[in-house]
Amino acid sequence: MHPTNADNTFSGSHDDTRLPRVVVLMGGPDAERDVSLMSGAEVARALAASGEFEVVSVTVDRPTATDILAHRPDAIFPIVHGPFGEGGPLQEILESIATERGIGYVGPKPHPASIAMHKLATKQIASSVGVRTPRSREIRRGEVLDLTPPLVLKPSNDGSSVDLRICRTQAEVDAARAELEPKREHLMAEEFIAGREMTVGILDGEVLPIIEIVPAVEFYDYQAKYFRDDTRYVLDPELPALVADEMRAATKAVFTALGLRDVARADFMVDDRGAWFLEINTAPGMTTHSLVPMASRHRGVDMPELCARLVRTALARGRASARASARRATGTASSHPTAIT
Repeated sequence: MHPTNADNTFSGSHDDTRLPRVVVLMGGPDAERDVSLMSGAEVARALAASGEFEVVSVTVDRPTATDILAHRPDAIFPIVHGPFGEGGPLQEILESIATERGIGYVGPKPHPASIAMHKLATKQIASSVGVRTPRSREIRRGEVLDLTPPLVLKPSNDGSSVDLRICRTQAEVDAARAELEPKREHLMAEEFIAGREMTVGILDGEVLPIIEIVPAVEFYDYQAKYFRDDTRYVLDPELPALVADEMRAATKAVFTALGLRDVARADFMVDDRGAWFLEINTAPGMTTHSLVPMASRHRGVDMPELCARLVRTALARGRASARASARRATGTASSHPTAIT
């Protein structure tokens, strides 16, 4: 693990009245490492531009609590994608730091993070709160799949459309399974919904404007998400009011049911039957092409304020955790008074 800039900081004061120090974690060991590095650079730049923080930008693989604490954070902003970085393991480390040191972090606690990372588990919870979602199954090697094409095959615990395949025939399903099953332990099949692709961000419980994604290619793949400039994004697209309301309500319902906090982004397909929830991302991208910053700007909150707002919340949680720890320590001490001899 190493800082991404020579002096370990982007900006800030170095005297006794220094600004709160925010450690931005980026990288990670998973397939979306490059996206994380792009997101992390933008987050660090935005926090520095806010003028409120000293920003330490750190590239990580699988950091320990000791590794992170070496940078003396007052708050931690993880922008690490994939199973390790947003699926619970990193959150376990950050939660231990929060509990033991009173240092807050941006994003969900470990259990909600692990559930949200698993697309099938998330869809089950979505269904339980009345949110419509396409039929889906876990794919087990060698077992007959009881869903018929057209289908989407994809990892159930990864993002950025990594290893996603749209299969319109049984032959394509068989070929995709032969390709993906040897390298993917967690694979799922989902009913293909032909329609318009939408996404809805949520920030501190407030639903952001709907964005329609219109890729120039067949679907919104990795290149379209992060590199191509011919993908069109339509803010507040024309939709039947009931469908727009359905997506907003579904985003908030899933966010709440999972016990998430701070920021997330829910993805949908829309056809003539209405909106279909696909998944929710608890560490949404923060690159120049990313959708939560885009929706936030449309609402009048630019990237520096968006990131600063998230850090302010994390700092407040850290202070609350430190006070709770102090109360527990005081209670323990008072329950074991020193003997008078």
